[in-house]
Amino acid sequence: MNTHPVCLVGAGPGDPELLTVRALKRLEAADVVLADDLIDPRVLALVKGRLLRVGKRGGCISTDQAFIHALMVREALAGQRVVRLKGGDPFVFGRGGEEVDALRDAGLEVEVVSGLTSGIAGVAAAGIPVTDRRASPGVILVTGHPGPGCAEPDWAALARSGLTLVVYMGVARCAGIVQRLLEAGMAPSTPAALVHAAHTPAQAERFGCLHELPALAAALGSPSLLVIGAVCAQGVRAALARTA
Repeated sequence: MNTHPVCLVGAGPGDPELLTVRALKRLEAADVVLADDLIDPRVLALVKGRLLRVGKRGGCISTDQAFIHALMVREALAGQRVVRLKGGDPFVFGRGGEEVDALRDAGLEVEVVSGLTSGIAGVAAAGIPVTDRRASPGVILVTGHPGPGCAEPDWAALARSGLTLVVYMGVARCAGIVQRLLEAGMAPSTPAALVHAAHTPAQAERFGCLHELPALAAALGSPSLLVIGAVCAQGVRAALARTA
């Protein structure tokens, strides 16, 4: 039988107004939507078909990745219009590459609908530009939680890069990450920030220095981004402007 392409849709960092037009069209047309755990409820409210929650959270009981693959394949082969709804962008720490491979191995066509990733849009919500020619010539998006058997990021090289560091999934390991950066020569006074639940009603941000990040992470918890670099000073100025 003819099957519809399976759509991997990026939901962005929270606010449904940050969805792309294409993402909204795919959500509204879907027969079944397999949604990640951190999708904003306002986005889920746009789903017209069946909603299946297949979330993953660090330290919590999570849906097995192989089961997600099998479920997408089963629904698609049954003739359903399937959307795999993922926070941020499917190809930025979203296991999108793994899911595309599984779908193509099953002989299915795949469409990827990009979304705003929190490492850029979420940081901007705190008034921080990830790049600024006056402060940082580039940005590195890096995971603080490598997969099983995967190599740890080269924190020493990152410390020497002079680029803005945006660390996803780094709250639980924040103290160790900061220690490695300090051991590599990054100054304890390097501006840093923690951005929590960006573009949602629970958004909060805290600013400080690199050596203060573990305390900030403990106070706000997950989901949060660690942001390290001189550009964080602009977030401080933005926060002061909002309260002036």
